[in-house]
Amino acid sequence: MLDVNVLPNDVELLKRLLLERDAAVDKRDLTIREKDRHIEHLKFQLARLRRWKFGQASEALESAGQIALSLEEITAAVTNTLNAANAATAEAQKKKGKPVRRKQFPEHFERIDHRIEPHEQACPDCGGEMSELGKPDVAEVIETKTVTFTVKRHIRPKMRCCRCSTIVQAPAAPRPLERSFAGASFLALILVWKYAFHVPLHRQCQIFTHSGLLISRTTLMQWVAGSTQLLGPLVEALARYVLAGKINADDTPVKVLAPGTGKTRTGYLWTYVRDGRPWKSPDPPAVWYRYSPNRRGEHPQRHLRTYKGKLQVDAYAGFEALFLPSAPGRPADIEEVACWAHFRRGLFDLHKANASPTAKETLERIGRLYDLETAIRGQSAELRVAARQQYATPMLRDLHQWLIATRTKVENKSELARAIDYGLNRWQPLTLYTEDGTLEIDNNIAERAVRGVGVGKKNFMFFGSDSGGERAAIAYALIETCKLNRIDPQRYLEYVLQRIAEHPINRIEELLPWNVADKLGQPDQVTQAMAA
Repeated sequence: MLDVNVLPNDVELLKRLLLERDAAVDKRDLTIREKDRHIEHLKFQLARLRRWKFGQASEALESAGQIALSLEEITAAVTNTLNAANAATAEAQKKKGKPVRRKQFPEHFERIDHRIEPHEQACPDCGGEMSELGKPDVAEVIETKTVTFTVKRHIRPKMRCCRCSTIVQAPAAPRPLERSFAGASFLALILVWKYAFHVPLHRQCQIFTHSGLLISRTTLMQWVAGSTQLLGPLVEALARYVLAGKINADDTPVKVLAPGTGKTRTGYLWTYVRDGRPWKSPDPPAVWYRYSPNRRGEHPQRHLRTYKGKLQVDAYAGFEALFLPSAPGRPADIEEVACWAHFRRGLFDLHKANASPTAKETLERIGRLYDLETAIRGQSAELRVAARQQYATPMLRDLHQWLIATRTKVENKSELARAIDYGLNRWQPLTLYTEDGTLEIDNNIAERAVRGVGVGKKNFMFFGSDSGGERAAIAYALIETCKLNRIDPQRYLEYVLQRIAEHPINRIEELLPWNVADKLGQPDQVTQAMAA
């Protein structure tokens, strides 16, 4: 409490004291605001990290991101589960008399009949002769073996002419890798286990040893290197195909062993996807990967130096040079299409961290844009662009005006201001999708393409070198393209590795996955599994 008795009577001195106190108050208020912004930022980062670590992957506004439940909620959930289980048990007992639907196993599985004859050789009642009645009961039980290997022996007899002693012998059968005893099917298995099923080579060695085949990891590494070198020209043809259409691009970090340090550094796998399935394109989807030892913008610029068209990416600054015109007055060869998922993601994390009503309303408005995309997915490009022009464009116009008005009321340097600025600064590339039915509202096509890499790097932890990253990019490109086209990558790689060494290089496109799909003899069950 201020004591007026101690204040001086000098007016000038009082004015100076008042100004000093106001300055101190202003400084304190500024410090408080800075701390509030820092607390808001920390809460935002904490909410994002907790959702990444524990939350659901979905960004649905109502329920995603829940982490901790109260004791009452857990008790209620357990009670409901027990009640549901009891009800299911009672219902099963009521239906006990109904026949059980047996599991149907694929037709290409080997069947081994095990016939179980009755112990009675004669009728137990009268001793009469027994004869089989109708069809026997058959119950199928699935069994398994360890990995089974087949040794193919290439036998080449030498033939000598009895008259002139000329010796004739058939040329040796070509092998995928010279001076190697690995056949195409074995090489395909190693590649698919490593890059599709994410089984590191040292674990593959353990599996093979368990089956009786002793083989070193170094040998497997050499075979992977030789196989991907063979497949390199085919991936170059795949790249030309991908860059001939509208593409989505993204990147993901990978750990790479730094020679001589015993530590790892960060490399990057870049993905470029051509996928027209959302608008019924007749062209098959494909994905192309490239590796780089760092994330400099020079790498995507080199990868896309011949590309002309629309490119959908996130806001990474390394892509920005691609969207600049090559000369003054000329349009850029590559047009940027931005991603609404990245805009929405920042708002979603902010809403979960601070329960921001502004972020919530923005998310609800964006959600209506996504509802429209769900309704028109799989329709023709003409129908999609017409629907967007009729419904999305007015919603975007209102959203833009609302964001501009809201931004004037938001404190600078706050997390909400950053989130809104992200959208306003990219508004033109964000709304470009409404003018072209072949474009998507977000870049999730590319993000899905690096999902397999994300799973794999948790298993093998790091690439042994930059060349290991380049080999991975080749293998991932063909395997993930097979998946997009519902083709078994192991059957495909076996087919290609049997032929590519002697295939004419000027006709390499003939070996792309969709061009040989009908020659692989792929069972329907495999097609269904690849679609899942």
